[in-house]
Amino acid sequence: MDYKITPITKLFQFLTVLFMTREEFKNIAEIRIREARCLLDQGLNSGAYYLAGYALECAIKACLSKQILQHNIPEKKFINEIHTHDLQKLIKFDEELSASFREQSGNNDFITNWSLVKDWSEQSRYKTYNKNQAEELIEAITKEKGGVLPWIQQYW
Repeated sequence: MDYKITPITKLFQFLTVLFMTREEFKNIAEIRIREARCLLDQGLNSGAYYLAGYALECAIKACLSKQILQHNIPEKKFINEIHTHDLQKLIKFDEELSASFREQSGNNDFITNWSLVKDWSEQSRYKTYNKNQAEELIEAITKEKGGVLPWIQQYW
């Protein structure tokens, strides 16, 4: 039997995730970054890299979840578009984050950190990363000055 991913299947998959509250997304983001640090401390660099990126994805989705009102079915186009792991695309779906992102153009610390973070993908699970790469990603995400996660946390 062939299994096709239909729009209904995509909606069901996304709604399953949406049963997570905004607070749960925020909590998972913080847990995943702590787990990434633990993996890094144990020399499990690739896993640390992969989880750090997921922490950021969860943080952005905490922001996006503000757009989904209780007892309302979101537009199908919105659901289909945010059903992605692409950090750059996800930011564009939140007007507040997107506007703030444009304002960061003069913030060299943020620009440097974003350049390290922006290309993370769920496909990183199929790659290997060394300690330096994992440390750089985690630092770019968590750094107090210009870090991507502290920036997102202002809007979640």
